[in-house]
Amino acid sequence: MGKLDGKVAVVTGGSRGQGASHVRELVEEGAKVVFSDVLVNEGEALAEELGENVRFIKHDVTNAQEWENVIAETESTFGPVNILVNNAGIVITKNIADLSEEEYRKVIDVNQVSVFLGMKTALSSMKKTGNGSIINISSIDGLRGAPGNSAYDSSKFAVRGITKTAALEFAEYGIRVNSIHPGVIETPMIQVEGTQDQVEKLKAGIPLKRTAQPKEVSKLVVFLASDDSSYCTGSEFVIDGGVTASN
Repeated sequence: MGKLDGKVAVVTGGSRGQGASHVRELVEEGAKVVFSDVLVNEGEALAEELGENVRFIKHDVTNAQEWENVIAETESTFGPVNILVNNAGIVITKNIADLSEEEYRKVIDVNQVSVFLGMKTALSSMKKTGNGSIINISSIDGLRGAPGNSAYDSSKFAVRGITKTAALEFAEYGIRVNSIHPGVIETPMIQVEGTQDQVEKLKAGIPLKRTAQPKEVSKLVVFLASDDSSYCTGSEFVIDGGVTASN
């Protein structure tokens, strides 16, 4: 018996990195999962690997109509949505003086607007279950500022805020809403060429002296998706190796 037997989940940004890890862990715990991404090749390969309890959909998370299509296809394939993991995200690292309006808006649309659209669109489906959980992936940079991350930080602070508002609005339907705030996670986002020195410096500032594996975050996703967290809503769950403990 898995913790999520009989539950239906939607995960955005699920083709690789943290998202793919979340998909794997949700399936392992018994959920049926529809995951979406713009990375089609990786998404189709993951869906083929994981089998009949998984569907992949190409999806621009900034597009309201595409959100409607994802929720409708999820219902027709597996049934009403119990779990929504708003995981899709991008980062553009530039100082404010060098960041264009177009770049700023792109990050806001992908990281922030998508969360609004996802919750708004999934709500009617989740109401049918009477036992829903929305998990919004923010960041420790949704709790503090970081030079060069104005767009990313703005979006992740906003995710933190809308999570609390949604938790209050959705409580009457039995839907819980929480945010996760990861620190430095070993994903493709930090594994690009030329960043290793920077990553090593980051590790030196982490009290546990290491980065986290995606599965460590996924275990927290499962907890929040499951009935184990039945009294948790409107809360921030920090998973950062102690980075923000002194803030």
